Amino acid sequence: MELKVHGKSKQGAQAYDAAAFGEGVYYRLLKDSVDMFMANQRQGTVKTKIRSEVAFSGKKPWKQKHTGRARAGDKKSPIWRKGGTTFGPRPRDYSYHMPSKQRRVALRSALAGKFRDGEVGLFDAAGFDSPSAKAARGTLVAAGSPRRVLIVLSAANENVWKSFRNFPGVQVRTALELCAHDVLACTQVWAEVSALKELEARVGAAASA
Repeated sequence: MELKVHGKSKQGAQAYDAAAFGEGVYYRLLKDSVDMFMANQRQGTVKTKIRSEVAFSGKKPWKQKHTGRARAGDKKSPIWRKGGTTFGPRPRDYSYHMPSKQRRVALRSALAGKFRDGEVGLFDAAGFDSPSAKAARGTLVAAGSPRRVLIVLSAANENVWKSFRNFPGVQVRTALELCAHDVLACTQVWAEVSALKELEARVGAAASA
């Protein structure tokens, strides 16, 4: 297939064989992968005070009998105003991990869907020899100003990252840290040829066999 080339100094198209990523899109697996990613982002720090943590005296408000009022043990009771919370949220760890093979298949499936929909392009980082937001803006405008772009590099490139970091719809990732959520959250994937080769070796059909 022909993929468009995006970059500061190079435009056009280049042939690329995406057969290594297959054609199947496993939607249930993609959902599980996204759910895992979102759960792992939760801080789990929300907390309410229970009865034993409320700053009230433990003194009995009134005697048990002969007052005409309901029995009360202390002012920390959950049925009292400013009392403790019953079954409120407590700090917890929401993170979990899918098997590594499932994560690889999910990433391959996400990339296969992007190739099928024609939302993958090639990125040329050669022109970004220094940080330049102007050059980054020109690259995006030349591509039709897509809403959300994911740039995949074979290795960390500070010049590319600094050039695109102020554009809220652009994310820069390396092939090693890429996950299915990153791919699904964008409308365009621009990847270096070397990065695609790394992804083929990491999650391609031959690697997962």
